[in-house]
Amino acid sequence: MIVDDAVTLPGLDEILERMRVVAIPLHTRFRGQTVRELALFEGPEGWTEFSPFPEYEDAEASAWLRGAIDFGWRPIPTSSEGRTEIMVNATLPAVPADEVERVLAHYDGCRTVKVKVAERGQTIDDDVARVRAARTVLGAEGRIRIDANGAWNVDEAEHAIHQLCEFDLEYVEQPCASVEELAEIRLRVKYMGIPIAADESVRKASDPLAVARAGAADILVVKAQPLGGVARALAIVREAGLPAVVSSALESSVGIAMGAHLAATLPTLDYDCGLATVDLFEGDVVAPAESLVPRGGRIPVRRPEVDPDLVVRFTAGAERTEWWRSRLVRCHELLAEDS
Repeated sequence: MIVDDAVTLPGLDEILERMRVVAIPLHTRFRGQTVRELALFEGPEGWTEFSPFPEYEDAEASAWLRGAIDFGWRPIPTSSEGRTEIMVNATLPAVPADEVERVLAHYDGCRTVKVKVAERGQTIDDDVARVRAARTVLGAEGRIRIDANGAWNVDEAEHAIHQLCEFDLEYVEQPCASVEELAEIRLRVKYMGIPIAADESVRKASDPLAVARAGAADILVVKAQPLGGVARALAIVREAGLPAVVSSALESSVGIAMGAHLAATLPTLDYDCGLATVDLFEGDVVAPAESLVPRGGRIPVRRPEVDPDLVVRFTAGAERTEWWRSRLVRCHELLAEDS
């Protein structure tokens, strides 16, 4: 059973009064999006972010709101490990192989790349070409992990991993959708020495610990906002007893700061974290000196201040702002029902 001290739910009016909705262009299409919308609001502890993807239903999005409230209203945990910086990986969307070098050039000093594979409409040959290009850019010492977002069945996953293993994979993230499938593919490829990581089977599951109990993963990928906040994500990792990688969900520097504080508090941190996605944006909501864009493959563990001028610059239109306000109202109602 996951136990953490829940933050008292702040009033809806208090949140809406401080809420700002922004729309930031992306330099590379990601998850079918060219513009990332997100909502910001300020709590007693500082600015926080509410940014579930538009297609998510309210029940799932309400966990993201819980995470945003946790970060805005709960004092930031102190790292017992004394971590002040987090090593981060580059994220490579499912771009053609000839665009790989351009995309990775946006990341400063990252030694690890997470390559998106199994994109709808593409083939394993596209994945092989993309991963090969990433290995060429990184060189022999770089680290490559792949992420299928649960798109393969077990046979497809086994075939793909065999095709891609020549590129010295660090691990394979969510090759299949279900916990049962993850357990099977983990057994099939165990002799190859390639770990299996679980992402959606943790953050989208009604029981995020099921994957650990089933022996279906070697590594957990955890995201602070979707899991309901830093405290709850940390409790999941501790109870699961598996090494963890902290990742982001295409967030601004405000959301990335949430992930950085989670990474700083983990019992162990053996893998570079997926907290460099600000590099996919054409802008940010904090000043460049405060931005959590990686430098030398690292980001600092700090809470940046929002720049009012940048918020104005990227403010979403009235229709989209109202869409986000209505969404937040519905999610707040769901959290109130659970209180």
